[in-house]
Amino acid sequence: MTGRKFRVLLAERSPGGAAECLRALYPEPEHQLELSVVCTMQTLLAAIERALPETILFDLSLGRPDPLDAVRRVHRAAPGIPLIVLAESTDQVYAARSISEGAMDYLLKEFIDTRNLERVIRAALERNTLQGLADLLRDPLTGLYNREGLMTLGARSLETAVRTGGTLALLCVSIENYSALQEEYGSRGGNQAIRETAELLTTCFRRSDYLARLGEERFAVLALDAAAPSARILCQRVESRLAIHNEGRRPWKQLSLGFSVGYRGAGDTRPFPEFLKAVESELCKPGEAVSQPAASPKSTAEQV
Repeated sequence: MTGRKFRVLLAERSPGGAAECLRALYPEPEHQLELSVVCTMQTLLAAIERALPETILFDLSLGRPDPLDAVRRVHRAAPGIPLIVLAESTDQVYAARSISEGAMDYLLKEFIDTRNLERVIRAALERNTLQGLADLLRDPLTGLYNREGLMTLGARSLETAVRTGGTLALLCVSIENYSALQEEYGSRGGNQAIRETAELLTTCFRRSDYLARLGEERFAVLALDAAAPSARILCQRVESRLAIHNEGRRPWKQLSLGFSVGYRGAGDTRPFPEFLKAVESELCKPGEAVSQPAASPKSTAEQV
């Protein structure tokens, strides 16, 4: 990793492998690293504005007794700065859950070396830059990414998955009774259904997943590094929330959603536009079997 000076804010209870690896990545003669080290939550929050870091490394042990709340506080203090959590193996569950609280990635302290540290920092910076660009590609009604935004993020996510052996899961959703709602309630009713569907999907998935409005009444959720869960489990997650939501949907009529899910594993060679097209073409109504997307000549779309 070379170039201009890189500003890092490291919050660690006691000096450890992270600082050593950072200095190894940025050797002293080139003076490429501007490293600020703090050892408490209070000094970390105070140092963010002063240090103006490009990346924050946060030792999860500093957040006790509620490490996830600590991650939330750091993320709220610097929402635009990539946050990487450092944790002992005994805290791996908390470290994994920190992703949904604003962290971009985590490293177990026992496995910190220059290779792993460079990998997570580079990925976090690339993802942060890409998200900043994609923020210009958002749907004004819902705040979700639009189709072009999803295509941009999806293509980059697929490149990363191919390089690292990761996987992608894609859920497409449509408001099946959108036309009927528009006919009965006008454009106001249609817009209300779109906003409610966007909010519903947002509550069902991780913050690290990409949510998009593909078009008039169609949506998509792209989950990164997802296992291959069954289609029924993934769709039931949304259906169960939808059932609760519909109970209080008055004076509007209930929403009816259709789903289709696709999984792209290591053996799948399709580019992202083809993957999205295959899954989107298989949208069906709740309760119906999710059809298997058409296979490419060299791979088979897996049903999840």
